Amino acid sequence: MLVIAGAISIYAASYDFDNASIFSFDEFSGKQIRWISLSLILGFILLLIDARMYETYAFPIYVLVVVVLALTPFIAHDIKGSLSWITIGSMSVQPAEFGKFATALALAKLFSGYNFSLNAKPSNYMKALIIILLPIVLILRQKETGSALVYMSLFFVLYREGMSGLVLLASVIAVTIFVVAVKFTETLILGIPSGEFAVYVLIMCLMVGMLALFERRLNLAKNVAGIFGLSGIIVWILSVFEIEVPGTIYFISIISVAVLYCFWELMKNYTHRLLISIITPCAAVMFLFSVNVVFNDILEPHQQMRIKVNLGIENDVRKYGYNVNQSKIAIGSGGLLGKGFLEGTQTKLKFVPEQHTDFIFCTIGEEEGFVGSVAVLALFLALILRIVSIAERQPSTFGRVYGYCVASFLIFHFCINIGMVIGLCPVIGIPLPFFSYGGSSLWGFTILLFILLRLDASRKMRHNSIRG
Repeated sequence: MLVIAGAISIYAASYDFDNASIFSFDEFSGKQIRWISLSLILGFILLLIDARMYETYAFPIYVLVVVVLALTPFIAHDIKGSLSWITIGSMSVQPAEFGKFATALALAKLFSGYNFSLNAKPSNYMKALIIILLPIVLILRQKETGSALVYMSLFFVLYREGMSGLVLLASVIAVTIFVVAVKFTETLILGIPSGEFAVYVLIMCLMVGMLALFERRLNLAKNVAGIFGLSGIIVWILSVFEIEVPGTIYFISIISVAVLYCFWELMKNYTHRLLISIITPCAAVMFLFSVNVVFNDILEPHQQMRIKVNLGIENDVRKYGYNVNQSKIAIGSGGLLGKGFLEGTQTKLKFVPEQHTDFIFCTIGEEEGFVGSVAVLALFLALILRIVSIAERQPSTFGRVYGYCVASFLIFHFCINIGMVIGLCPVIGIPLPFFSYGGSSLWGFTILLFILLRLDASRKMRHNSIRG
């Protein structure tokens, strides 16, 4: 249903009044139908392969794809600054899309190893991280930030397999620090930007909260809170007498005092759990210092502007914010029931760039309205829940981990693409699965899904043979 709806949406997004045939190979819709036909053949072939082959050759497949990813920047053509597309005859393919199933297979193979446990020893974490991070590094060399970020979704798989929830908490804290530090820079408090001031306060509150809730050391939490509160009163009194206190020096000093106090308690009582509450504020402060370096020196100027526009720092609706602004206009104009099929003015007049690829959802919003958009969201939700259900019923660790990898990729694509189109996320060039035009994306998800179906079919056959 999603694939059919996607082909119809591509037809609507790229509708040509002079050539209105949905099956014409001169139109994007006709080309997509060709990709769909080839995907069905590919899926049939994948179902014919013995399920044990996927597990047996998981690592060789991963190595092969990694080699291709490493070679891609040297043989790819420059397309809008990206070096991620390889031309084969009359078509172009993006190896990063095929890296997903290879990485999923390798991760599943790692976890299915004899007596493998993520928390058994630190080296197991390192092995899993290497499998995930290696494609990310290689894809970043292709200047494809969006495609590289997709692989970060596999950390949800690690969480399912036993990774501490503190890692996810750290991720949320890191994102919060980045957003607050970047967004609020105009007003100064104690000589530092208000965003940086807010982050320091957040770090202090986090330290107190971890001591009270995670460590269950209420007295220690009260003492640390008292240190922070007393120092704040002293700074306020000094400000009354117009004595300036450099904000950075103040916060670093007072957080250091609290950390040293906790370290003293750790040494006195040999409570090693306190290490987490000590390391967390130190890491948060170091990350805060790195935000400016990452934002100003590592991110490209267009990426900086997209983040600024998304956070409301800049209001550039003519250049960097143009795509999202036009997309929101198109979706908003659809209303409850939409303008009707092929009746969308924003899409027909080509106001929305890339409306048949990354911004395909705006066509659905304009022509099918709120009801049609919710129907698409419901279909994606049903698919994701079905994949999770299939993953949970797998008798082997390999099948379960692979299933969760597929679900993680879909969730990330789905959430980020729609969030990007409606202005909740920066524009990073991630297609909407089964909807956005493109053979590489469709083939990539076809391989992901049909391998999972083959693994699940093998489970059923084993169950029937046992009953027989």
